Amino acid sequence: MSMNDPLGDMLTRIRNAQMRGKSTVISPASKLRAWVLDVLKDEGYIRGYESVTGADGHPALEISLKYADGSPVIRELKRISKPGRRVYSGVQDIPSVRNGLGVSIVSTPKGVMSDAAARAANVGGEVLCRVF
Repeated sequence: MSMNDPLGDMLTRIRNAQMRGKSTVISPASKLRAWVLDVLKDEGYIRGYESVTGADGHPALEISLKYADGSPVIRELKRISKPGRRVYSGVQDIPSVRNGLGVSIVSTPKGVMSDAAARAANVGGEVLCRVF
């Protein structure tokens, strides 16, 4: 069965695994997912990830989740731009999350980056998700 929103699927897998207190979660691999995970790792929301081969023989990403005092570091993980409604933002309109405490992940012509990095590079793009 084809999947309409692969990035939304990965974010949901992360949310579900954190609710259950899992240390790792497996998600099918793609370049976009890896780029988003790079931003999450750089911002300190996950420990890291590595490429593995899934049970079905397809490439997958094993994501190591991060906890602080027994509670997940990621409190909110929400998809903004969806396949049915894309959300684009210019550099001056990139939303800040919780007055800068959270991060918006933006897909720009210069790559996938956090909202602060997009403002520093003076580029806008598609707002993929927000993390707090």
